[in-house]
Amino acid sequence: MLKNKRILLLVTILLASMLSGCIFNEKDSLRLGSRNNTESIILSNIMGQLIEDRLGVDIIYKENLGGSSVVWNAMTNGHIDVIPDYTGTIVVTYYQEEPGTAEETLAATKRLVADDHITALGTFGFNNTYTLALDEEKAEELGLVTFSDFAKVSKDFTLGAVFEFIDRPDGLPGFEKEYDIEFKDVKGMDHGMMYRAIGANEVNVINSYTTDGQLAIANLRVLEDDKSYFPPYHALPLVRDETLEEYPELEEILGLLEGKIDEKTMQIMNGKVDNDGIMVELVAKEFLVDHGFIEEK
Repeated sequence: MLKNKRILLLVTILLASMLSGCIFNEKDSLRLGSRNNTESIILSNIMGQLIEDRLGVDIIYKENLGGSSVVWNAMTNGHIDVIPDYTGTIVVTYYQEEPGTAEETLAATKRLVADDHITALGTFGFNNTYTLALDEEKAEELGLVTFSDFAKVSKDFTLGAVFEFIDRPDGLPGFEKEYDIEFKDVKGMDHGMMYRAIGANEVNVINSYTTDGQLAIANLRVLEDDKSYFPPYHALPLVRDETLEEYPELEEILGLLEGKIDEKTMQIMNGKVDNDGIMVELVAKEFLVDHGFIEEK
């Protein structure tokens, strides 16, 4: 009887030890979200790999969640912890406020997200704003340099645009009104389809982004927003306050990325994924290694 009690006691101690080991050796994890576009996924991976290297936590990537509003809702509802986002999107789309200069829009971003218990950190260093792009030879023939130039001939053009741009208040509706533009037709499509559509002459002008990697290989002219209609869209990390309280080191870690990515660098990284087929994880790792943030392994 005494022997059985001793065995039972040993088993109990062993089980408790095993459970305790599981609890205390289990890695913590952070959830990083991204939109359904290459740039967002790259930025999420850059942040995630840097955090994993410095904090030793597991990173759970919630990629391709959808458009900006879908990702924002997931963030505010606590389903993800860290995301990359854009100042103009935050101020105009999420909070319906008027943007100002780059500095004013950043200040407004920090003030507004704080009400939702989110902290906006320093910007990565690039402004990814909207633009229009069309065939270089056609633009040269018509003498098109600015949006105002394009407005004079817009009735002859069919626009290929991502669905979000068509619906956003800071997208197509306001843009058409500001420049008095009227397209022959507007076709909504996914981002990747726009370049195929203009190449196949299904559309003859597309809405694009200044850091779009495919612009580097397409024979397209990017037009100038001569009235500065589109607000600044400076990319930056957003972190839930609850997450920062648990991992206060995140502010310093992600602060390492402040001002380190300019428009050309982001365009090149996007192009490596979209044009060359290199995996996002490798592009993000290459950036971090080249800047001395992590070591090559």
